[in-house]
Amino acid sequence: MKIPQVLPWLDQDEISAVNDTIKANWITEGRLSTEFSLKLNELIGTQYGVFAPNGTLALFLGLLAMGIGPGDEVIVPDCTFIASANAVILTGAKPVFVDVNRLNYQIDVSQCEHLVTPRTRAIMPVHLFGMTANMMEVMQFAERYHLRVIEDAAQAIGVRYKGRHAGTFGDIGCFSFFADKTITTGEGGYVVCKDKGLYERLLLLRNQGRIDRGSFIHPAIGYNFRMTDLQAAIGLVQLAKLDTIIQRKHIILEWYHRELDSIENIQFVTVVPESEYVPFRVVLICRGAHSLMTYLSEHGVQSRTFFFPLHRQPCFEYLGRAQGGMLDLDDELYPNAVFGYENGICLPVFPTLSNEQVDYICSHIKEFYVR
Repeated sequence: MKIPQVLPWLDQDEISAVNDTIKANWITEGRLSTEFSLKLNELIGTQYGVFAPNGTLALFLGLLAMGIGPGDEVIVPDCTFIASANAVILTGAKPVFVDVNRLNYQIDVSQCEHLVTPRTRAIMPVHLFGMTANMMEVMQFAERYHLRVIEDAAQAIGVRYKGRHAGTFGDIGCFSFFADKTITTGEGGYVVCKDKGLYERLLLLRNQGRIDRGSFIHPAIGYNFRMTDLQAAIGLVQLAKLDTIIQRKHIILEWYHRELDSIENIQFVTVVPESEYVPFRVVLICRGAHSLMTYLSEHGVQSRTFFFPLHRQPCFEYLGRAQGGMLDLDDELYPNAVFGYENGICLPVFPTLSNEQVDYICSHIKEFYVR
């Protein structure tokens, strides 16, 4: 049996939607993109939102709109995909890494205090694995130090904290519609905000520095960050499936729990209190996690590690600076991000995963620990 780590749920509905769009002969950003945006705003609970080509550029766009640039610093959790930090670097600012907590691998706000300098302008909580960070702690910290907040909600569409959707607590919230996200348009990103001035800045920056597409007068330097109606056609179908996708992911998660809860070498990652959970992957802490991944691969099951800690990335070596007699890229400052990478494993939870496939995965995990 071959089981991929991710498989988008695409069927005849998406095919028909794309065919209809092609027949209409308008494939760039247009009516369907507007409809998709309005429905996303309704789901998220925001008044303002704009598309970007992907989640990385959504973060870049949001940071630019907030005025982040050269000389500034942005606090970023050490356990996240590299795009979170790369978006900061694209603006000319510097990402400053902070450890995560070991219960759920979300940003550890208690470790942020000593990182604040006169150059610190923003904090970027990343809602990892389909749950939210503790946004009450994040917002209290940001208010205390007068920081802007940009939420990386790439993995958190449909997820709420204390009844509010991820991405609506800070100044900016950013989402991704990459192929492995809860809903997908292949590629695509979305930026939300609640301030009209920020929204107008987002509109300007994403459309070559102009508001009106038909104008050749550009008041600002901008970019081409438009969506296509082909993607929006897929997105509208995916959005209609969202409740079913979430329900199916919860059923699959429960199946994993039934099969694996009794294994002493395995621990499910704890969900942040008062956060909903729409599993992006089934995330476990396991003894011998990397060997387990190899064993599963030998039996046709794809899995993956937690993210490689950002402070260990070869491309970020230049960011090191002296801090209390220790480089701020030393493992000792990021024990939980390192522990997660060395002991974490992410298992498939895509909505078309069958009970038979989950049984197959779990049976081989059990075999691994009784060999």
